[in-house]
Amino acid sequence: MSPQPPAGSDLWEGHKPGDGAVYTRICPAGVAGAQAAGAIVLPFQTFWAATAPTAAVDPRLLAQQAVDKMLLAGPAIDINPRPGGKGLVGMPVWMAADQSQTTWGPNSASASAGGVTVTATAKVSKVVWDLGDGNTVTCTGPGTVYKKSYGLKESPDCGHVYTQPSSEQQGGKYQVTATSTWSIDWQVNGGGETGQLTEVRQSNVELTIVESQAVNS
Repeated sequence: MSPQPPAGSDLWEGHKPGDGAVYTRICPAGVAGAQAAGAIVLPFQTFWAATAPTAAVDPRLLAQQAVDKMLLAGPAIDINPRPGGKGLVGMPVWMAADQSQTTWGPNSASASAGGVTVTATAKVSKVVWDLGDGNTVTCTGPGTVYKKSYGLKESPDCGHVYTQPSSEQQGGKYQVTATSTWSIDWQVNGGGETGQLTEVRQSNVELTIVESQAVNS
């Protein structure tokens, strides 16, 4: 605490100024418990110590710091029909997310403080596609990237079919949003405490969908 108590104060617990120091520790958890029991307490604890106490390290905060180092991003959208082109009403749309360390995982990083190191590993567990027409599709995998050889087949794992053209939408296009959920496991190095975190990221594209007669004209 600053300033230190004067010599002779009971806070020195029989010691003299310069022989260690008097410290104040904030202890909100203990206060809440005492208040619940009807006790009247102060929201801190004052004590003497020969050396400065070591601040407790919250591994959950270190886990979040490790996650921040990963620079996790939204899905790298790979969709057919391609943005900038035109798709047809009633024709299959293939949705996929290209896989990289920052857009799909796995991705790992560590953070340290006070002699404690936490390592976190993140991987996308699902992608929810909002197709802009009132429909959403949840894909637990990255999806299949479309190839011309697939012809008019529907995607085997992550697809959609528009039933109306996008002409009535703002800008004449469907706003497609892909939201990825990152599932993160963390552990204190050396076999200590473990836990989980979740992060959410988004990416967007626009699709133009027209009726076939408009293309044939």
